[in-house]
Amino acid sequence: MKFIALALMFSLSALAVETGKPAPDFKLEGVSGKTVSLSDFKGKLVVLEWKNHGCPFVKKHYDSNNMQTLQSKYTKNGVVWLSIISSAEGKQGYVTAAEGLADKTKYKSDSTDVLLDPQGTVGQLYGAKTTPHMFVVAKDGTLAYQGAIDDKADADQESVKGAKNYVAQALDELAAGKKVSVASTKSYGCGVKY
Repeated sequence: MKFIALALMFSLSALAVETGKPAPDFKLEGVSGKTVSLSDFKGKLVVLEWKNHGCPFVKKHYDSNNMQTLQSKYTKNGVVWLSIISSAEGKQGYVTAAEGLADKTKYKSDSTDVLLDPQGTVGQLYGAKTTPHMFVVAKDGTLAYQGAIDDKADADQESVKGAKNYVAQALDELAAGKKVSVASTKSYGCGVKY
């Protein structure tokens, strides 16, 4: 039994994407009504943000306006920001396209689009474990960062102040032509509701 559990853990970890390797392409429907592929944004910096508005850790970053501030700052500088919802139908966080669009407006999200992944295909392809789980794709298509949004693994809005934001750091370093100094961290938050 132990061997089966270890084999399963190994096979699941083998599915996750590796930092420094090409980010796998995918195609998902957006709440904008368009089909979006990662390859559509070749030559641009791309952020992938897994979210579920029912999760207290996601609420921390949206209710404090932290996530929207990041989205706005970086999309104005040409970064593509794709929020992805991998919650299965009937589970917390699941939304239809209309509900996702309403949430985008309600939370004043400045993401490029919100993509729906109710089968969890893309979430599992990337090994997204939590909401939020963040990924940064470099202009050359390689995965430059994956993990937590910041170094404050709690649901307290106040901790946003003074937190070291790994996503902002990665984007700033890439924009300056530097190598990402912290390329991987452990994500925190609610488990993705596959």
